[in-house]
Amino acid sequence: MIKTEDLKKNLQDKVYDELFSKLYGCEQNQLEIVKKRYRELINEFEKTFGVKGEISLFSAPGRTEIGGNHTDHQRGCVIAGSVNLDVIAVAALNNSEEIRIQSEGYPLDTINLNELEPDETEFNQAKALIRGVCAKFKALGYNLKGFDAYTTSNVLKGSGLSSSAAFEVLIGNILNGLFANGGVNPVEIAKIGQYAENVYFGKPSGLMDQMASSVGGAVAIDFQDNENPVIKKINFDFSKCGHALCIIDSGADHADLTYEYAAIPFEMKEVAKFFDKEFLREVKKSDFLNKISEIRKVTGDRAVLRALHFFNENERAQKESEMLENGNFDEFLRLVKESGYSSYMYLQNVCPKGSVKEQAVAYTLAVCDEILKDRGAFRVHGGGFAGTIQAFVPEDMLEDFKNKIELTVGKNCCHILNIRPLGGVQIV
Repeated sequence: MIKTEDLKKNLQDKVYDELFSKLYGCEQNQLEIVKKRYRELINEFEKTFGVKGEISLFSAPGRTEIGGNHTDHQRGCVIAGSVNLDVIAVAALNNSEEIRIQSEGYPLDTINLNELEPDETEFNQAKALIRGVCAKFKALGYNLKGFDAYTTSNVLKGSGLSSSAAFEVLIGNILNGLFANGGVNPVEIAKIGQYAENVYFGKPSGLMDQMASSVGGAVAIDFQDNENPVIKKINFDFSKCGHALCIIDSGADHADLTYEYAAIPFEMKEVAKFFDKEFLREVKKSDFLNKISEIRKVTGDRAVLRALHFFNENERAQKESEMLENGNFDEFLRLVKESGYSSYMYLQNVCPKGSVKEQAVAYTLAVCDEILKDRGAFRVHGGGFAGTIQAFVPEDMLEDFKNKIELTVGKNCCHILNIRPLGGVQIV
């Protein structure tokens, strides 16, 4: 922790400029915007909790899925990357048994450290995530104490950038910094976040989101052993590839699509069940192809198509990782576009069933295709249906691409991001 006065002076004296440049991929003339955000964070903390003698700063990024669309829940391979949008916090001990966290725009969350059991009435609330992360740290033997924290986030809601995972990783880093002397590694923090989301928040998520946010940079993850996933940092500098990473909000209706999302892993598992297996990763593609005419009679055609997507996409994610490591960005782009076609044709996570007039994701994909032609790459991003589009856009056409997308899809729908080299961190 650092004295509040010293921290404010360091922000003014450019002490953290190099770190901020690394975190946010910004030039010197943009750093003032970043530092202003942190100064405002400290001011809001002091308005809420009063002036403290010593404080700490923390950051956890959102994430983007780069490769492996709907492969993780079948114990497959993915590529994910942390991005330069994050949730940040200032925290200070409060000499009590309570944790008080004020997230900008939300009610104050208060957690008693003597009451860390799961509570179903808290499902889908931030309070549940805080309680779950604290419970796991306490179970690991760390002596937690009360603290106050103020958080603010610019991770886009509903964008597939996983704001919830970023928040979990942020809380994990606060506890790690204040009570574990930084001794809990990023992989373990990711697993703690997943535990909180599964058990306390009531959402049976995979581990990709938390892992990408916590580990940082571009990472290839193999979930074959889900308890011990194989994680490899990808040695590739996206800032020098000549392309910008864009996330495009299609403006789709976010009505209840639980059935649409749940049907994908369910149908894939139905195909696995044909072979007396639980996950498709346990089935050989050759065995699947040899039995494909029999499988469709049992599971139906869509399940077969979705399984075929998994087998090809799982191989594709591994090839994409290899291409990045080898510096073959052109082949990587070809594979990204191929992934997008597979999601549309085989996985079928673009248009909700029965939707005729509302096909915003499909429409946005079509617009990207018309603008980019044979350059760059684009694909459905994340869950699909009412989600977002990811595009790698050549820098020489970025301004034109953004203008045309926002003219035809919606104002401020196109967000230009960077792959952030660091995951969850204690800044001070």
